[in-house]
Amino acid sequence: MRRSPALVLVVAGAFLTTLAPLIRFYVSAQVVQAPLNRYERVRLEAPNASLFDMAKLKLRTGVTLVADSTIRGDVKANGGNGRVAVWDSSTTITEKDTGKQVQLQAYRMAFDRRTGLLENCCGVNVGGDVNVKMFGYGLLFPIANVHKRDYPFYDTTTRRTLPMRFSGEENLGGMKTYRFIQEVPLVKVESMNVKLPGDMLGLGKDAYPQRVDRYFEAVNTQWVDPRTGVPVKQEQKVTQSLRTRDGLGKLIVADADMVTVPEDQKKLADLSNESALAIGWTRIYGPVLALVVGLGLLGTGSAMVLLRRRDLPPPPTAPRGPDGRFGGVATGPPPGTRRRAHPAAGSARARRQQRPQRRPRRLGRS
Repeated sequence: MRRSPALVLVVAGAFLTTLAPLIRFYVSAQVVQAPLNRYERVRLEAPNASLFDMAKLKLRTGVTLVADSTIRGDVKANGGNGRVAVWDSSTTITEKDTGKQVQLQAYRMAFDRRTGLLENCCGVNVGGDVNVKMFGYGLLFPIANVHKRDYPFYDTTTRRTLPMRFSGEENLGGMKTYRFIQEVPLVKVESMNVKLPGDMLGLGKDAYPQRVDRYFEAVNTQWVDPRTGVPVKQEQKVTQSLRTRDGLGKLIVADADMVTVPEDQKKLADLSNESALAIGWTRIYGPVLALVVGLGLLGTGSAMVLLRRRDLPPPPTAPRGPDGRFGGVATGPPPGTRRRAHPAAGSARARRQQRPQRRPRRLGRS
């Protein structure tokens, strides 16, 4: 059976018009979310850091520190809950010249794949401590929904949620980014059962050795692609110090300004551009294109149907018979003639009609 091209266009147009909201609200919800299985390596460098050598009891300057950060997604850790992603992060800080390890950091975060908000489940921990409680955001900003406002971000060093404040827009390699700054105030991160000479703590040569604790403060800056929520550049200005219990003496043991290396910035920007393209096709380009093409096909098919009906020849005129009726030559009586009804069989009238008629007598004969 041949199908009319107009009918095909109408059906295709109806399908695409129906597909447009499906792409926007269903397909988009499946695409715009963080992946379960993620592997990413990012390097930060601090080219002119200061580091205290505990073996030589001497502050070294001009040291280049390298922080290699690796993120791995654990697809089985969520217990089958596809709404939650679980990512493990480890950061190794080493001296670039000697390769000597300075510090190792590790933590696990679980978060909602669509909003980016942290979840306290699936064995989340910081340095093996599973008693931590994480709130706010951690590894990502809101997925494809970043605005010019402040966001609560969890800091793994102090184990506190602190505001990440919007600081303005900035262009990085042709990409418009939002700059956010988080200030981590001076906070004690470790109690130490160690005494240091008073002169090392700036208390003078005659000061007695003092017990000290480790303190931490930092300024974290992130440049985020607002289309995706992916940080494409990071800067961490970190200061660690040893301070006396009374706060009078202190010793700087680490002072570094760590920034994402240019090649990894480009890699993160490429990843964000790919994600933004997929988000754009499911949220804007795909639905609009399907709707426009669908309406166009519907209009074209409908117009073809109307034009085809207009061009059809008029129906043939049926011939009239002598009786004035359509459909052929009449065999009955002419119009206006009253038909004579036949008597029913066996009736008195029928019997009279069947009797032979008598011949009339002739007059004049005897």
